[in-house]
Amino acid sequence: MDTLEVIALIMGSVAIGAAARRGPVPAPLLLVLAGLAATALPGVPHYALDPQVVIPLLLPPLLYGAATDISYPDLVAAIRPVLWLAVGYVLFASLAVGYGVYLLVPDIPLTSALVLGAILAPPDAVAATAVARRLRLPSRITAVLEGESLANDATAITLFKVMLAIAVGEGAGWMGGIAEFLTSAVGGTAVGLVLMLPIHWMRRRIREPLLHNALSLLVPFGAFALAEHLHTSGVLAVVVIALYLGHRCWEVDFAARLQEAAVWRMVVFVLESVVFALIGLQLPHVIDGLEPYGPGRLALYAVLVFLLVVGGRLLWVFASTFLPRLLSARIRNRDPDTTWRTVLTVGWSGMRGVVSLAVAFSVPVTVAGPSGEEDAFPARSLILFLTFTTVISTLLVQGLTLTPLVRRLKLPGPDPDQHAREALEAQEVASRAAVARLEELLADTANILPADLEERLRSVPGRRLRAVGGAPAGPGAPSPSEVEQAQDAYRRLVGELLAEERRTLVDLRDRGLLDTETLRLLVRRLDLEEAILHTARAAEG
Repeated sequence: MDTLEVIALIMGSVAIGAAARRGPVPAPLLLVLAGLAATALPGVPHYALDPQVVIPLLLPPLLYGAATDISYPDLVAAIRPVLWLAVGYVLFASLAVGYGVYLLVPDIPLTSALVLGAILAPPDAVAATAVARRLRLPSRITAVLEGESLANDATAITLFKVMLAIAVGEGAGWMGGIAEFLTSAVGGTAVGLVLMLPIHWMRRRIREPLLHNALSLLVPFGAFALAEHLHTSGVLAVVVIALYLGHRCWEVDFAARLQEAAVWRMVVFVLESVVFALIGLQLPHVIDGLEPYGPGRLALYAVLVFLLVVGGRLLWVFASTFLPRLLSARIRNRDPDTTWRTVLTVGWSGMRGVVSLAVAFSVPVTVAGPSGEEDAFPARSLILFLTFTTVISTLLVQGLTLTPLVRRLKLPGPDPDQHAREALEAQEVASRAAVARLEELLADTANILPADLEERLRSVPGRRLRAVGGAPAGPGAPSPSEVEQAQDAYRRLVGELLAEERRTLVDLRDRGLLDTETLRLLVRRLDLEEAILHTARAAEG
């Protein structure tokens, strides 16, 4: 692709994604359909998915943006089902789908079928987060889907490498594959754990928002590249760092935090739009080499693989949810709200996406034959076709039916009244803490203020901060230097009060008394109040 083609892709994707926000069709589906339609238009370039671009350049920022937004306490509370899906389900789906394809599709050998199973095993991270945001699912379902999407790519990509090595005759067998899988997972997690503390240390000390955001944009790429260079999981390294930084983001400078949130919303929106458009644009590349199979046989194979993928996920989520509950009263008591409705929603939310397509395109064209000559990789064109049709089918069929399914099941979504009550209660606790801190500060002789500023300061915890006004003029008025010193002290004390409110809100979150979404809302209000304060100071300066 040349520069103009890349610009055209980005502009078209963003325009369609923006239009989808005003319509009833979810943006991922509209973008995929637009990409499919564009392949039939004359003059539209052929945008080939390059795994060397998609995986290291698109996947890290999308994972980072999703992981920093996820509720860490909710993720920890749902860690058992998340691991069952992100690791257990991916392993099960790889083997079950692979062996099922081998039995049902006579044109594909077992080794190639297992490679296809590994490719189709992970549900898409971008689709999962998009679905959760749009439908406003119950918090536990959202945590399970988002948590699964953060780790399953690491499992699937490592498993794909193992299956591919076995298929081309370079693998060390199943035991070697298990060892490679564990090394990749443990190593990627270790890289994330090593990097997260120094990165957070730098983020806390960088006060310039531009430098802070430059670091923020570099983190996912750097962590991914380092982990992959060490032959470990770059996906897990990015996820570990992002989870930690997202959970501790309240400790960085307010201005950097406000700008960072806006920057990442823009980055994720653009990348998500491009990714889903690219899926639809792959049609010309997947139909090459399919002439020997015939359209009827290809359609049958596509339907069979789609049913295997969807049926296998439903089987796994129901079995992994209800069998442990039958055997353990502790699990039943810990998750009393789990019903077949919630399990069905999780099972039906397993759309595949761009990672599966990118991995499928990384299957080599040729392999070394028995005589040392290069032979074509067995059924490579069929692997690409079945990956493409499964991705499109899951996005369209499950994506279009998920909203009516959720409405039909009448799942209880987030209660806005409850969120409002929690926000008011949390704000009241934070304001009381700020008032107590104010009394401590004003008791210090270094913090003496004129009566008018002290009165205004006492009103800060109970209302939005207003810009600091000028001092009264006239005989006996304080000198300009005294006014400036008083106003500097006022701003410093207001900053102390806002910091105390933030600390109190985060403490409520850590004690399980406030959910992460409400915390973000309240902290954003405090950040905006502090921004107004500093804007007033800059204007006066």
